[in-house]
Amino acid sequence: MKTQPEFDADDLNLVSLAQEYSDEDKARELLEQMFWPNGAVCPHCKNDGKTKPNSKMTPKPDSKHPIRKGVYFCGACRKLFSVTVGTIFERSHVPINKWLLAWFIMSSSKKSVSAHQLHRMLKVTYKTAWFMCHRIRFGVGADLQTAKPLDNVCEADETFVNTGKQTSKFKRSKFATVALVLERDGEARTRVIPSVTMRNVGKFLNETVSKKAVVNTDEHASYTYILKPYKRHERVNHSKYEYARKNPNGTMSHINTCESFFSLVKRGMYGAFHCVSREHLPKYMNEFEYRWNTRKLTDGARMAAGIPMTQGKRLMYRQPVN
Repeated sequence: MKTQPEFDADDLNLVSLAQEYSDEDKARELLEQMFWPNGAVCPHCKNDGKTKPNSKMTPKPDSKHPIRKGVYFCGACRKLFSVTVGTIFERSHVPINKWLLAWFIMSSSKKSVSAHQLHRMLKVTYKTAWFMCHRIRFGVGADLQTAKPLDNVCEADETFVNTGKQTSKFKRSKFATVALVLERDGEARTRVIPSVTMRNVGKFLNETVSKKAVVNTDEHASYTYILKPYKRHERVNHSKYEYARKNPNGTMSHINTCESFFSLVKRGMYGAFHCVSREHLPKYMNEFEYRWNTRKLTDGARMAAGIPMTQGKRLMYRQPVN
């Protein structure tokens, strides 16, 4: 089967998406190029069409029940499929061109964008915009089972995120704890944990950081024991106003990169969302983590890199019975 024509992700912007891909057929073709750069792949049996070709179905206008556009026939399992099957786009009544616009807006908004803003910009209901945002956040979440452990110079820290109304008085129950570990000039990993304890933080670090890594933290006591198996543990004493230290071997000890990540999170929480629930907080952190990990890409390339991450992921508005 012929491969899809290549597109330049760096040239994608809001104007080109609105002008060139406003048509539903062109938007679907762009989505197929992002998902299937080497040709259609069946989501049911993973047949790539090399031995048993997948054929594209052609709608017949004179048919009483014409097949919809963009449907393929698998040569292996002999099932019908389209580019949206098995992804967050499946069974969505929102046009694909609006999905692409929502993707680009969220990918290019450094401090995020609210569902109310998307609801006004895309001319969809607030409920639809909110669900689209959550599907995108769910789709770009990193899979720790397949993700490569961080193994260079890393930093670890934690922060508190208000999950109640901003006007409420300070109550510990209204704050959720977010743990962060990131690799300098590399990727970040986040997790919402019940509290900052040695058990919670240690489990998170064991799943995300290699024992060969040098880990920088503050003076929190929970890091002292759990980081002994690692290559080296560097601490900075914030209580004594020490925020960066140059070591004799020429390396720098600090967690300022973590502080930079958290500053973007706080600006998004206070400036865009205002209030988030503890239940959905992990999805919001997926969004900030995804933008951070692709910070060296252009906005168009960031969108093109995030869309294929949604393969094999479905998010229902309500969990189906049984």
